Amino acid sequence: MLLMCATLNLHSQTSSLKYLQYIEKYRDVAVEQMLKWKVPASITLAQGLLESAAGQSTLATKGNNHFGIKCHGWTGRTVYRDDDKKNECFRAYASAYDSFEDHSRFLATGQRYSGLFKLKITDYKGWARGLKAAGYATNPRYAESLIDIIENYNLAQYDRARSYDKHAVGHQRDVAQLHPIYIYNKNYYLYARQGDTFRSIADEIGISYRKLARYNERDKRDALEPGEVVWLKKKQKKAPKEYKRVPHTVQAGESMYTIAQKYGIRLKSLYKLNRLTPDYNIQVGDQLRLR
Repeated sequence: MLLMCATLNLHSQTSSLKYLQYIEKYRDVAVEQMLKWKVPASITLAQGLLESAAGQSTLATKGNNHFGIKCHGWTGRTVYRDDDKKNECFRAYASAYDSFEDHSRFLATGQRYSGLFKLKITDYKGWARGLKAAGYATNPRYAESLIDIIENYNLAQYDRARSYDKHAVGHQRDVAQLHPIYIYNKNYYLYARQGDTFRSIADEIGISYRKLARYNERDKRDALEPGEVVWLKKKQKKAPKEYKRVPHTVQAGESMYTIAQKYGIRLKSLYKLNRLTPDYNIQVGDQLRLR
């Protein structure tokens, strides 16, 4: 019994330490968001702690999603996880700062949460209960959980803040500025963000924007959509070996170009692999060879 109590106490201390570290890391971002969007900093921190398990959840580590926001109306990168249903779609971000910013915007521009902004910014209990009533989460104790976190960690003090450490927030923004780079099919790629162009991405990674557009088989002046894959080297002629006997089934909204981009294959090669001409209109359900 004594050993069990000691183990539980150690687990509690470890959890508390993670919470304190999370608060230290993001408190200035929460205050900055409050002054900008009028969402109480205590609520932002409590939701971040609860939804992301203090930054340790799969959504937070794989998708920088600290608030459990799903994909509704989202055109950016996504991650999938079982939630109320199996394999649900969640928003993914380039950085934690982007997640905090999107969370604030999500609440401030969402019609269902408009009533919350009539409350005092120091009324964290009203906000917590209002979030639950508006359907932010299905957990019946969601409001109480937020209130407990706020009171246990004295987060209400940040609702009275009138300034924040600009250096700390600037550091988080700087992290958000750079695009994470990924590896697939012997190539490097990133996901375009709102406002990106071939020139802006090329300037960041230090190559010619004309080459970058060419690698992606596009005109250098083309607009980029948020979430679009941008390859950083010339694409391969075939998909990875694991697709030797696994065709791609065409889904609604896909084109030969988007499929080629998805697998890092040159568009000309994808047509050639399937003995198709560029004037062929693919149909939903078509099976396309990838190598």
